[in-house]
Amino acid sequence: MKALGRQYEERKQYLEHVKQRIKELEKNIEEIDVRHYSWEMFHKDKDNTAQMQKVERERRSLQENQEMIVKLRKENMEMAERKLELQRQVEKYSVYKDVMEKVLPQTQFKDVEELAGNLENLLCTRDKLLEKRKQVEEQTDQKKQTLQALKDQHHLMLLQKNNELSQLQAKLDKARTESRTLEKKWDHIQETAAKKVVELGQIKMAVVNLYEQTGGVVGAEGVDISDTDIQLNQIQFYMKDLNDIVKQYQMSLLEKNSDRRKQKT
Repeated sequence: MKALGRQYEERKQYLEHVKQRIKELEKNIEEIDVRHYSWEMFHKDKDNTAQMQKVERERRSLQENQEMIVKLRKENMEMAERKLELQRQVEKYSVYKDVMEKVLPQTQFKDVEELAGNLENLLCTRDKLLEKRKQVEEQTDQKKQTLQALKDQHHLMLLQKNNELSQLQAKLDKARTESRTLEKKWDHIQETAAKKVVELGQIKMAVVNLYEQTGGVVGAEGVDISDTDIQLNQIQFYMKDLNDIVKQYQMSLLEKNSDRRKQKT
């Protein structure tokens, strides 16, 4: 309201100046018109060239002054409209002034201007706080969006890891099953191998017994006890000789039986 009052006084003074200027220009126009009419009396004068030039200059000045008058009148109208607008604003805000004058005794301020300045500072502080709050809310929203994006990314990564974990668990179960199968096979192989070792030992002992029964000697004076090939060869030769002896014996029996039949016949 104080600023509007100062602006109103400035416009009022400028308007008075414009009115005074308009009066001066109108007076100059009248003087130029009088000079113009007096110029007719000297129209036939031989030395009127300078006077004509002067009148022409005055005529141009008159035209310029008329244009200036039109411009100033336009400005005057604009200033009048501005004056009315300022008066309406003063009347509009005068209500607040009355309210502040009534409130002033209940405050610690000296006058209305100081109270208005304090209110203006409070409003400015409120605007700054609102702007700061808006910035904080925007930052909070941005942080929430960033946090939500991180949560979504973490959730997606967790799903991927769970999927990989399920695949690895399936592979582990399969590997354990295969491991148990292989362990069973290995146990069977070890058990079979142990049986085979026992059987092989028994066979070797049997071969040694057969070898000794064929007349072979085992030990330092004969064949090594672990040299089964030589022992088997000796047994094979012995079996072959024995087989030949049995065949010869059988043939001799057949011949004797044949001779007996012939003698009976």
